[in-house]
Amino acid sequence: MAATCPFCAIAAGEIPSHRVFEDEVQVAFLDIAPIREGHVLIVARDHHADFTELPEAVAQRMLSLGRRIGLLQKRLYGVERAAFFFTGSDVPHVHAHVVPMVEKTDVTSRRYIAEPELTFRAPPHASAAELVAVARRLAEGLAGA
Repeated sequence: MAATCPFCAIAAGEIPSHRVFEDEVQVAFLDIAPIREGHVLIVARDHHADFTELPEAVAQRMLSLGRRIGLLQKRLYGVERAAFFFTGSDVPHVHAHVVPMVEKTDVTSRRYIAEPELTFRAPPHASAAELVAVARRLAEGLAGA
């Protein structure tokens, strides 16, 4: 565990999170600043700064869980697609995002945007009550799947 890594602390239970799934390899919890309701982060329990450092078996487990969560999001939120992507830019601990895509621009690249000058803002934080309710729905859906 990296001493100052928030995702290591979440995986260890030292920082509270709204968990929807956990096993010996990974922990899935709600993003506190979701792109869309139901936006889940999956983190490896062991510290790896980047997805290329992941052992193959861990990457496969994370992908498999992401697929299960994405299928559940499609059913719960009535969306046609769910996005899955590994990142490590904000927190240097490998993590995957699983996002129910309401609009095709929910997850996009700067390369697709025509305007030369863009401004960005942080997405709003969900309330504690919203996070509790969404986490419960997703956890129950994963337990029953």
